[in-house]
Amino acid sequence: MTVTSTRVPDRAVRRLTATLYGYAFLTDLVLLYPLYALLFTDTGLSVGQISSLFVVWSASAILLEVPSGALADAHSRRLLLCLAPLVTAGGYALWVVLPSYPAFALGFLLWGAGAALSSGALEALVYTELDRCGAAGRYARITGRAKTAGVLGALAASLLAGPVLIVGGYLAVGAASILACLLAAAVATRFPEHRDRSGRPDAQPAGADAAEPDAELGWTASLRAGLAEARAVPTVRRALLLVAAVAAGWGALDEYTPLLARDTGVGVATVPLLLLLIWIGMTVGGLLAPAGERLGARGYAALLGIAALALAGGALTAHPAGFVLVAAAFGAFQLATVLADARLQARIAGPSRATVTSLAGMATDVTIIAVYVGYGLVATAAGNAVAFAVAASPYLALALLMGAAGRGRHTGRRGQPMIEPVGRSGP
Repeated sequence: MTVTSTRVPDRAVRRLTATLYGYAFLTDLVLLYPLYALLFTDTGLSVGQISSLFVVWSASAILLEVPSGALADAHSRRLLLCLAPLVTAGGYALWVVLPSYPAFALGFLLWGAGAALSSGALEALVYTELDRCGAAGRYARITGRAKTAGVLGALAASLLAGPVLIVGGYLAVGAASILACLLAAAVATRFPEHRDRSGRPDAQPAGADAAEPDAELGWTASLRAGLAEARAVPTVRRALLLVAAVAAGWGALDEYTPLLARDTGVGVATVPLLLLLIWIGMTVGGLLAPAGERLGARGYAALLGIAALALAGGALTAHPAGFVLVAAAFGAFQLATVLADARLQARIAGPSRATVTSLAGMATDVTIIAVYVGYGLVATAAGNAVAFAVAASPYLALALLMGAAGRGRHTGRRGQPMIEPVGRSGP
């Protein structure tokens, strides 16, 4: 009896994690990632126009983020995870078949829609299935590894992008990116999702109040419940805002790293190789999640502060060697983001987990738009390196604020880890 009850959850967790890692790898195995900013400039777009495209991208995600999260709570999260890469693939096809500002804008609308479909749904499905197996305490390390799997996908894309570009141009790069999306959709069908007899997902965590089953909620009720929890529960609201504050800046800057790399004087085909340093840094950051869970409030603040200084210093060197510092900064930001997300998931107690998570995504996207606008203005006036340094300054300010607070409400009590243990962590 004991052996059976132990192995079944472990087998379920292994299936979940294997599917998650494969999905994360394939969704980032997109050869256009390290090259699309260059595709835009080669088509004749200015930095300001490119920034406006990023705003379109984020705006589409903002409009669809929360509604899609409520849809994931009311219906099948797995179905949304299958649809997301297919919608994104349509955007990539437009870019390489009809390269122009309108096609780029429409492609970003589709990409934003695809991101909204998966945002919230993925985190909620993973946390719910882990909690059902009594393994919610493993969420941070598993999502950290999933981030690493995604980074490895991006790293592989960076290695392949240059040679594929040389052989087949942007059309071949786009075709390979679309293939990766199709494979990701196929893998998503393997996600476990426990459903009730009505066909809706049973996302009630083990140990949750029996009066809060989300399987009975429709789209409107799921949306209302998620908004109410984010508004009325201070710990959830603070964790949500921390996710946005940490994830937005470096998430926006990631889109400009190819331009920063080319400004160091390297050739276009060498840009993906320079970006490998960043992917390596992000890989290390994701793998450090278990150690990061032991960080106290001031340790977390120090992590943000050091990352901000490394990012600014590396960008301002205007030399390929500076990407070592930029990579270290991105690794630290990756770790900080994983910890902030795990902190949010641990605090959500209501029935609309995907909706609340999508609210964090929406707050992140709103902040990202501000970064895009600011970056476009600063880069146009002073160059990409200065824009990176300016974008690092809010992280330094946040680090100083959190460090000074010590016992402040955003970080919990001094000496305690950022992520309190929840559920059974397992081996």
